[in-house]
Amino acid sequence: MPEGDTVWQAARRLHDALAGKVLTRSDFRVPRYATVDLAGRTVLEVAPRGKHLLTRVEGGLTVHSHLRMDGSWKVFAPGQRWSGGPAHQIRVVLATADRTAVGYRLPVLELLRTADEQRAVGHLGPDLLGPDWDPACALDNLRADPARPLGEALLDQRNLAGVGNVYKCELCFLLGVTPWLPVGELPADRAARLPALAHKLLEANRDRPVRRTTGLRGHDLFVYGRAPRPCLRCGTSVRVADQGDGSRERPTYWCPTCQPGPAPRPGGPSASRIRRRPGG
Repeated sequence: MPEGDTVWQAARRLHDALAGKVLTRSDFRVPRYATVDLAGRTVLEVAPRGKHLLTRVEGGLTVHSHLRMDGSWKVFAPGQRWSGGPAHQIRVVLATADRTAVGYRLPVLELLRTADEQRAVGHLGPDLLGPDWDPACALDNLRADPARPLGEALLDQRNLAGVGNVYKCELCFLLGVTPWLPVGELPADRAARLPALAHKLLEANRDRPVRRTTGLRGHDLFVYGRAPRPCLRCGTSVRVADQGDGSRERPTYWCPTCQPGPAPRPGGPSASRIRRRPGG
């Protein structure tokens, strides 16, 4: 799933291609908006909000999209061959005189009144890359359910917007705890560091083509995608297990030496069902 930095980059590409220009064509290939035509309207801006994209158009309208796991926006010059996937995967086309933006496999696509955007994104917590970023609010949100595993809480966009599975794993590694540690058991000093650390990682990567969290030459990530290779700090084999986020299971990586604490047993029950017993 694209994370906050990826969506920020997508918004910037779309904004650079469309903002301030008049649409010469719009083609919504979803039944609900099949008759909508935005041609003749000027694109005002494209703004990210967490993992959501808001393309604001003259006349008080917003094209709201979300990439989820497989969606993408591609921008093409006139005459350039479209290459984001087969034609049947195209959900929307927005074209100006010199650029065409094509949305592929968008699971969320809707046309809203700009005044009603909160209906789509109002549930989100503080945006790690947005003007509303508020570390104290984010930490309060995370602590509101102290029994919830930290990894699940980080993925919940109602707590803070922009963390995906990669940053979840890397943040837990940098904090030295497993993603299955209940939020309420996170040591106070590490809890205080968490919002600033998350913000630092996304800020550092929003302009990079390749995401990096380590600062080590030849190694982009500490644990994500590295099982069963050695941990970059201690040499222990990195492990992987599924952890739920409230909607689906996600592969979760951790180092059992650098990140002591509750974790699923090899061959045991699904990680989404692992809970630390009281007093355990």
